[in-house]
Amino acid sequence: MSRWLRDNSLGVAFGVLFLVTLVAQALVGHADFNHQQVAHQAETVSLERYLTSSAFWVDVMENWQSEYLQFTLFVLAAVWFVQRGSTESKKLEDIGGEGDEEQQVGRFADDDSPLWARVGGWRTTLYSNSFVLVMGLIWLGSWSAQAVTGRVEYNAQQLDHQEASLSLWQYVGTSDFWNRTLQNWQSEFLAVGSMVVFSIYLRQRGSSQSKPVGAAHAETADEG
Repeated sequence: MSRWLRDNSLGVAFGVLFLVTLVAQALVGHADFNHQQVAHQAETVSLERYLTSSAFWVDVMENWQSEYLQFTLFVLAAVWFVQRGSTESKKLEDIGGEGDEEQQVGRFADDDSPLWARVGGWRTTLYSNSFVLVMGLIWLGSWSAQAVTGRVEYNAQQLDHQEASLSLWQYVGTSDFWNRTLQNWQSEFLAVGSMVVFSIYLRQRGSSQSKPVGAAHAETADEG
């Protein structure tokens, strides 16, 4: 078990952090929701009911979709765009999808390469793009869930103010939906762009996301 934890410590650590912060969000979100209910002279709700409400899930989904959009675009953009000196960029001469030999597919695959990298045809093509496809599907799924739960929450507020409710497509065209969406997108794009540029000039000793401390600023795709 200790060997397994060591070999998977990065994934486990972030998995634990995710669960802890999700639970914390649920608890403080529940408290804030009930505070707003009291302020509007409405009934408070139990934690169980809050966890199944659109008020909770719209906040969760709007963050999930922006995170997966960020990484979907970054993985795809990194095929064609480079940044001299950044650890987040491939080497300047490797722009594009690269050849089969560089990617170790088909007849250039090793004995321990994944099966679909070795067999060729549509399966290798699909596997060659599986990272972006899965990340993109998760983004679309969570963005759709944000639209559905956001509409329910929006219509609940409309009802409180004795105003007309909206269909899903009407809600997707509202400023409420796009404000929730864009305030997350802009922060994700800023974070990724900052990471790309900061890694040119700044260092973190021992991190795979940083160049060796003594590496030149111009060195690209060099990890410590």
